[in-house]
Amino acid sequence: MVGKRIMVGEFGRPHGVRGLLRLNAFTADPAAITAYGPLSDEAGTRHFRLTLKGPDLVAVEGVSDRDAAQRLTGTRLFVAREALPPTEEEEFYLADLIGLAAVTEAGDALGVVRAVEDHGGGAFLVIEGGREMLLPFTRQVVPVVDIAGGCLVVVPLAEVLVPPPEGKEEAA
Repeated sequence: MVGKRIMVGEFGRPHGVRGLLRLNAFTADPAAITAYGPLSDEAGTRHFRLTLKGPDLVAVEGVSDRDAAQRLTGTRLFVAREALPPTEEEEFYLADLIGLAAVTEAGDALGVVRAVEDHGGGAFLVIEGGREMLLPFTRQVVPVVDIAGGCLVVVPLAEVLVPPPEGKEEAA
């Protein structure tokens, strides 16, 4: 997993006039976000050192006024995968799924996990193959995850495998 970066939080709106920001932490323990060292933006070009000031409130090193804090609103915060605690047996980070081969129970290739998305209703896998599939990441649909083996077994829902209407070809 060397080189992978995982999103662990996002700056919210400014709080007050002294540069404090609301923080949406995506870590199991929201206070743990400061323990991972400097965080970076999505491009990896800007780094941020945070000091926790409240349950969802942080001071950012070098940010001392509301205008500077406002410019950071919406910035996603990333950390190197290696900085996160190791996982227990049969545990993994959702980012570890990206790049895994998706196969059926019979071993037929469906594609590769391009992304894992979660918009509040549960995680979905974006599988890129012959056509893009969006699959719920549940034990029913994904009964086996083999990080070491580089694949996951998918039992696609019937609705996902519906062929395109006759006479209509899929866009390549």
